[in-house]
Formats: sequence, structure tokens, C-alpha cells
Amino acid sequence: MNEPSVYLIVLNWNGSKLLEETLLSLQKITYKNYKIIVVDNGSVDESVEMLKAKFPQVYLIQNDKNLGFGGGNNVGIEFCLSQKTDYVLLLNNDVEVDKDFVTEMVKVAESSGKIGLVAPKIYYFEPKNRLWFAGGKVSFATGLISHVGLRETDKGLYDKVCETDYVCGCAMLIKRKVLEKIGMFDPIFNPAYVEDADLSQRAKLASYKLFYAPKGIVWHKVSSTLGAMSSAKTKLKIRNNFIFFKRYAKPYNWLTIVPSVVFGTLLFLLKQIFTGNFRISGSVLQGFLSIFKGKGKK
Repeated sequence: MNEPSVYLIVLNWNGSKLLEETLLSLQKITYKNYKIIVVDNGSVDESVEMLKAKFPQVYLIQNDKNLGFGGGNNVGIEFCLSQKTDYVLLLNNDVEVDKDFVTEMVKVAESSGKIGLVAPKIYYFEPKNRLWFAGGKVSFATGLISHVGLRETDKGLYDKVCETDYVCGCAMLIKRKVLEKIGMFDPIFNPAYVEDADLSQRAKLASYKLFYAPKGIVWHKVSSTLGAMSSAKTKLKIRNNFIFFKRYAKPYNWLTIVPSVVFGTLLFLLKQIFTGNFRISGSVLQGFLSIFKGKGKK
């Protein structure tokens, strides 16, 4: 085949119904030279049985326990690298895809040897025209990692191929040579969050470019595992954000990061307290406490 080979890794943990819907969506893609790998992170539901019964053509890797987002994907990535695939495409188990999304992402990746990672345009699953990710921003002035276009109705403002600060792990296309050079996800971010920004930053430091491919389209059933605004998610994001900026920010960046984070956190806490969301408020404090206890080491 003339098309580069693409191995799609779908990470699953107790998401049988979601996984089935994702795989049914993938059956419709137009790209030809691909293989689907499901990495099951120690599920105790019927995920494995469903997969074997309904999708026997899908290659299954079973982990004995939940290794988290980065750890689970690393198992799949290691397998893909051993197969010498040209590209690894990470995909959440709670998405549905446009039939041409792989074709469009590979097209952008193949346009330059300097491009190492590619992100698609990601919508919320409902409503289907509301944006979740149209590129990513990393601000070393404020200490924030954010999505471009988040919660906006798509009005065509983000339809140009362009560079992005990071590629979201929900749907991330990576050239094999990049992974061979910079390695996989760092386990320090286990179980989840910010490991995608870290991998993206390491790729940039290795002189690779990150690009956004707007014609590659994915719909995301957001935070189906931990919830859109769960206590666990909030705590993990605070801890892992700190690890990221401690690792990559310059000393002078902290002159603006600290006041920005303090001010932003106070506003967020006031909003949560005002709305009676005391559990989230507590998780924010727990997140910062985990930093001071030394759990955000590097």
C-alpha cells in the first residue's frame, strides 16, 4: 500500500458500551492501511467478552490491572513500535469519529518531515457542533494549559491547518520516529492528565512541530470515566499541572505564574462555594496539599 501504516490504540477500562460504539464508528473509516489495538486496563465488566464476540478482528492486549492512561497506552505503544508501524494513533474509548479523520490527520503529518504530532478537531458528542478541542495552548505566563475554542459553537473560526502548543491525548497521531527519539508517556503523571502536554513538550524540545488538522473530526463523550468536573479529576489536574510547569517553566515565569494561579484559584473556589459545590472546593485544596507534601516532584 502507498498509505503509511497506522496502528490505532483504543485504551479501555470498564467501558464495554462506550468501547463498542467507538469500534463500530472505526469500522466506517476510509483509510485502508491500519490496524486497531484495544488495550484493556484490567476491566471487570464485560468489555473483553464483548470484544471477542463482536470484534474478533481487533487485536487485544489485556493488562492485569489498571495502569492509568499513560501506563496503559505505553503498553500499546510498545507493541506498535515492535511492529514498525509508521504512525501510532491514540484514541479514547468514548469517542466516535468521522470516516475521513485518519486520512486527514495523516495528510497533514505527511506534509512535512518536521511534523511529529497531529491533533484533530474534537467536538462534544452533544451538541455535535460545540467544540471541545481546536488546538491547545500552553501559557508559561499564567501556568495554564487550555483548549482552543472550548465550548464554542463551531462557526468556522478554527478551520485552518496550523501549529498547536500541544496535542490532546484523546486523539493523538504520533510518528514512530518521534516515539523512538523521545520515549513514551512519563509515569509520574499516573493515573491521568497532563501527560499529553508533557509528551508534546518533549517533542517540541526535540525540534518536532505539532499541528492541528481541522478536517480530521472526532466527537467526544467527555470525561466518561471520571466525570466532567469530578473531585478526582480536579485534584489530579492541579498536581500534574504543577509537575509540568516545574519541569519546563523558566525561573522568571514563576514571577507571573504564582500570582496568576493564586488569583485564578481564589475565583474558582469562590464560584464553587457560592454554588454549593463544596466537594470540588475540597478537592482543589487536596490538590495543592499533595504538591506541598512533595507528590509533585519533577
